[in-house]
Amino acid sequence: MDGRDLVRAVKDLGTERGRRAWRSAWRHRRADAVGLPRRGAERARVPGLLTGTEARPGGGVLRFARSELVVRVAVGGAVFWGWDGAPPTPSYAVVGTGPDPDPRAVLEPDTGGGWRVVSERVTVAVSRHGAVEVRTPGGTVLRRELPPRWWEPLDPARGGARWSQRGEVPADARFFGLGGRAAGPRLRDGTYRLWNTDPGGAFGPGTDPLYLTMPVQLVVADAGTHLVFHDNSWDGRVVLREGEEGAGSGADRPGSSELRMDGGPLRCWVLVGTPARVLQGWAGLTGAPAVPPEWALGYQHARWGFGSAAEVRRVVDGYASRGLALSAVHLDIDHYDGHRAFTVDRERFPDLPELALELRRKDVHLVSIIDPAVKAGDALHASGLSVGTGGAFVRDARGREVRGEVWPGECAYPDFTDPAVREWWGGLYEERLAQGFAGFWHDMNEPVSFAPFGDTTLPRSARHSMDGAGGDHRSGHNVYALTMARAGWEGLLRLRPAERPFLFSRSGWAGMQRYGGTWSGDVESSWDGLRASLALVLGLGLCGVPYSGPDVGGFGGSPSPELYLRWLQLGAYLPLFRTHSALWAGQREPWEFGPETERAARAALAERDRLRPYFVTLAHLARRTGAPYVRPLWWGAPEDRALRDCEDAFLLGDALLVAPVLECGADRRAVRLPRGRWYDTATGAAHEGPGQVLLDAPRGRIPVLARAGALLPVRSPGGGAALEVWAPARGRTGGGVVIRDAGPGPAAGEAERYAVRWDGDRVLVEDEAGEAVPGVRVRGL
Repeated sequence: MDGRDLVRAVKDLGTERGRRAWRSAWRHRRADAVGLPRRGAERARVPGLLTGTEARPGGGVLRFARSELVVRVAVGGAVFWGWDGAPPTPSYAVVGTGPDPDPRAVLEPDTGGGWRVVSERVTVAVSRHGAVEVRTPGGTVLRRELPPRWWEPLDPARGGARWSQRGEVPADARFFGLGGRAAGPRLRDGTYRLWNTDPGGAFGPGTDPLYLTMPVQLVVADAGTHLVFHDNSWDGRVVLREGEEGAGSGADRPGSSELRMDGGPLRCWVLVGTPARVLQGWAGLTGAPAVPPEWALGYQHARWGFGSAAEVRRVVDGYASRGLALSAVHLDIDHYDGHRAFTVDRERFPDLPELALELRRKDVHLVSIIDPAVKAGDALHASGLSVGTGGAFVRDARGREVRGEVWPGECAYPDFTDPAVREWWGGLYEERLAQGFAGFWHDMNEPVSFAPFGDTTLPRSARHSMDGAGGDHRSGHNVYALTMARAGWEGLLRLRPAERPFLFSRSGWAGMQRYGGTWSGDVESSWDGLRASLALVLGLGLCGVPYSGPDVGGFGGSPSPELYLRWLQLGAYLPLFRTHSALWAGQREPWEFGPETERAARAALAERDRLRPYFVTLAHLARRTGAPYVRPLWWGAPEDRALRDCEDAFLLGDALLVAPVLECGADRRAVRLPRGRWYDTATGAAHEGPGQVLLDAPRGRIPVLARAGALLPVRSPGGGAALEVWAPARGRTGGGVVIRDAGPGPAAGEAERYAVRWDGDRVLVEDEAGEAVPGVRVRGL
């Protein structure tokens, strides 16, 4: 127990819930004392010298004195390797059985007694000591993994091996990813933990880890871009050190990434290429991102503490009477009966289906929170006890149901790694649909068990099905929320097959984009929290989760009108655009911050509504290509080092560059531009990149620039769809892709491709047939 735990423990003793949490924490500690064997003495192991090889499709097996390594290059260029015979599947991240091996990639001798697998896009070389190098077709080394090291208990009954793997990257490389990191998007020197964690209060840039961690790194260097994924859901730490280039004739110091895992398999995937190609390969490996319903790309309002149906109606009417665009209202745990999931407080919400229908007539959708913990002894708990052969809930090493303290009181936890439990849980959403809810957000699913000391989750000895493989919470913790999302997603598809589900989750793991998106969690109401919000969205996008966003204004504090407005202006250009606040944090309706803020908020909401067809296109493109909606400035030019270090602006698709105001009192800001011509969308002024410009950022707007030649779909003043194009530079051409939503179902819209060129003194837009498109608004002339 450290100092923070001691303070928390003393405070919690003053409440009944706190005293229950004390008892729960002690039960968890005792469960681990019984259920987790002490490791005792350990021996270290390294692979040793190479003793033999065996060719297999796409690669082969390399046998060392004390281990063996499976290497495979898949169709499309993805590289897999696994030590101690670890196979690529089963995996909670990889779709199906994974990609097929590339029949043209063969294992052949390399220099120095090593071997290599050569393919069209990548070469994998293995030294005779077990170092693995990933090279470009030209022979440039993108990543070198040194021989791993294992620490194994002398008594095999005391558990499996801990291990560490150290990799080296070029001296100029920059690290991104590892899930949702408040200190990103560029990950500087430091230690990053891989354990999904509720920080227990508002977080800022210095808080780590957070709710959603992934062993996924995107590394960008002059030599090329690569993504590395260590497919292991155990607790671990990544130690990053950026490299240093030698001055003059001095030697470079490479960057390094050391992964230290408490257990589980040592297996790894690497994808190489341009950022777009890498993310497309990642989506092919782990699943295409879900496309949210069209309405979920509009502005959404949430608050813990609406309190009643009357308050919901008041807020919705307030938006409507002031002409403020609104797509959805989210109900938090206070609409439940005693905070119990899949219930309704009938006194506060006596007519919930009628309320939902009333809001739907106003084109406002109702979204429900879902927590995983089930109150012990209630009807839902009794229902879960009859699932499968042993009930739906996580049990300890002695077969007793694990209990924790959460909002409803003493709770049990469904084991979502059991297929029967997922099917049962997915069927429960029928009650939510009957209440009129159109979407769902999963909360508290790290999972959380309130505790005054120690880890605020289940005991590590708690047993999980792991889809028949068996395991404890050390391997099940990080995939708990992922499998909960799968349960909800699959249940909604069964219940409403004609509609795309809307689901996003506070926690998750690699591959969660298949089941929706995520949000920031309880970010602090500060300028640092605003900056962390952008870092989270950019980092998650580079890990393959394109749909995310923060709690606009921060969760637990009271933002100033200026901070609230700057946050709202940023949120208007992020995929999930939602305000949300705590019970004690006050209201977040724009009119609560004064007339000036309300006017500026109206403009931000109107622009988001105008751009909603563009967000629809980006959502469908993300599903087809894996490209995030929100991209770092270096997305199209990773070789530009100045762009690699720019963290305060981003690209929205290919067409727009957004430069949010992240500092108090700022009314101007410097903006770094990628190559090409960029138009200030407010003034029409043209700026040439690469370079840096100083732009006005008055209280009412943030700088947004459009790429010359870009075409994007927008909502016309009459409510229909229209095309808007920004004039290309003279002698240049442009164009764009438009994908219109095909309705609420799973069908993908047709991609429409347009070309933009100068025709004398006018800008001409042509469709794929070469026909001129009438009625296009041309800007930048």
